[in-house]
Amino acid sequence: MKKWAVGLLVIGLIVLVIGMGIVRSYNSLIDLETAVDSSWAEVENQLQRRADLIYNLVETVKGYASHEERVFTEIAEARSRLLAAQSPADQMAANSSLDSALGRLLAISEAYPELKADASFIRLQDELAGTENRIATARRRYNDAVEVWNRTIRRFPTVVIANMFGKEARAFFQASAGAQEVPRVGF
Repeated sequence: MKKWAVGLLVIGLIVLVIGMGIVRSYNSLIDLETAVDSSWAEVENQLQRRADLIYNLVETVKGYASHEERVFTEIAEARSRLLAAQSPADQMAANSSLDSALGRLLAISEAYPELKADASFIRLQDELAGTENRIATARRRYNDAVEVWNRTIRRFPTVVIANMFGKEARAFFQASAGAQEVPRVGF
């Protein structure tokens, strides 16, 4: 066999190996990106579930505390912002304001013993507590997927392929500022 043929064969094998590596890395990125998107979709599902439960909870509380209109308005506005949010960042911000308004609503319920004893209210609170746990789990899974994604696209040689295809780091779902504070409600 001639030297140029052997050289061409070696170059062809090198190109093939590099090409296979790029394809494998790209497919790995797609798998990870899909996992992040899927995890975020689960967060959205749980936020939607909570928004629906909050509507029912508000309607139940309204029957007992109709003079607390400001809190009801805040919840309705926060819920609308959450449902209208398009990006994860917008949804995180809207969720933060909904958390705050919900805390005030639950604090109001403490002032109404007959409300706290109402079977519908108790059931809705239990469902809401379960949903909050589901949201926490979905957030954790999302953040885990984002961590893997962000770490992967920053490692060499994957960083080269990620940059070639415009893959960027994703934001973590973080607790809102003041989330550790107990809401204060005055009567």
